[in-house]
Amino acid sequence: MVTRTQSEALFAEALRHIPGGVNSPVRAFRAVGGQPFFVQSAKGARVTTVDGDELIDYVGTWGPAILGHSHPKIIGAIKAAADHGTSFGIPNPSEVTMARLIKQHVPSVDKVRMCNSGTEACMSAIRLARGFTRRDKFIKFDGCYHGHADHLLVKAGSGALTFGHPDSAGVPADFAKHTLVLPFNDVDAVKASIAANAGEIAAIIIEPVPGNAGLFTPRPGYLEFLRQITADNGIVLIFDEVMTGFRLAPGGAQERFGIKPDLSCFGKIIGGGLPVGAFGGRADIMDCLAPLGPVYQAGTLSGNPLAMAAGIAALEELRAGDAYAQLEASGAALEAGLRDAAKSAGVPVTFNRCGSMFCGYFTDQPVHNLADAMHSDRARFAKYFHGMLTEGVYLAPSQFEAGFVSTAHTPADIEATARAAAKVMKTL
Repeated sequence: MVTRTQSEALFAEALRHIPGGVNSPVRAFRAVGGQPFFVQSAKGARVTTVDGDELIDYVGTWGPAILGHSHPKIIGAIKAAADHGTSFGIPNPSEVTMARLIKQHVPSVDKVRMCNSGTEACMSAIRLARGFTRRDKFIKFDGCYHGHADHLLVKAGSGALTFGHPDSAGVPADFAKHTLVLPFNDVDAVKASIAANAGEIAAIIIEPVPGNAGLFTPRPGYLEFLRQITADNGIVLIFDEVMTGFRLAPGGAQERFGIKPDLSCFGKIIGGGLPVGAFGGRADIMDCLAPLGPVYQAGTLSGNPLAMAAGIAALEELRAGDAYAQLEASGAALEAGLRDAAKSAGVPVTFNRCGSMFCGYFTDQPVHNLADAMHSDRARFAKYFHGMLTEGVYLAPSQFEAGFVSTAHTPADIEATARAAAKVMKTL
């Protein structure tokens, strides 16, 4: 049984000082009801709350904890780097090491620039694509999240050929008018949009495996289609691999699916748990960035030595062993256990997984895009979430978020999770 006494007191205090009591909206538990808990520490596959409860964690700080929490090599690297200073605003050797590691892992990247978040990476990549092509419009897909820059907080219009509309207060309609929002996995919508805006589209940006609306995967041939149609029309293809990069394979989703985008955005794992982002790709496009070219992008903390040290340690540890085989096996075992739990209880669940990323939707229909995901039973998910939390398993507090398996999750953790799911499913 999870206790909340200290968490409840902290949340009451947080509400006095922080909007909604949280520093990122999904943490507020609004999608599932109730109040959030507060974490005191994290180690391996577990987090420990301020009330002393230990939970098996499948959020993994929303992806970066691929090696588990507080990995000793990452902690050691951060401590060693901190002895030399926390920030310089001057080039440091670790930036070069990180750039080299990214290039070694991701063959589509000729040059890379560090920044401070996935939002910055995606925002900068789109600006760069616009500067390179001298075009203004770009295509994004419903259910793909690329950060909270104004032109990215846009929801779909009434049809495939319409411009998007602001999806947040404070975003002027003029900022959204160059953003075309299409359904994921829909080839015809992309063809129609490019035809209707011939010669005007700078880029297509996509999460190759969307992890911000739960999780759904590209249909066979879909990414290949995007690669071809963008090449044929002089459009920059941007893969947002902030979640999938270095997780689905050493070279990310583009390695797993065999696609070479023009630009790629990274984050999460390359920070080893510290704030970081990066974008990179073809040299001719990247060289349009200042100081070489006319596209401005900057950041005082970009290439921060602590973040670089943590990220380098994470990438080197992933490369050293059989991490990806282990992640695949653990993901498959978890999928099998959760499927069995739902089947035994007679609860309809569509389970999507790609490597160590997963999501179970409470629906008996396949989920290929956001419209499909919206048919899931969110009230049932909320009951499931709180039931699993009571059993000591922490899942993302929303039906529309992916879960993550780490190398720290043991077979015993997976088995305990499946037992908890079997117990909770019977109550739904």
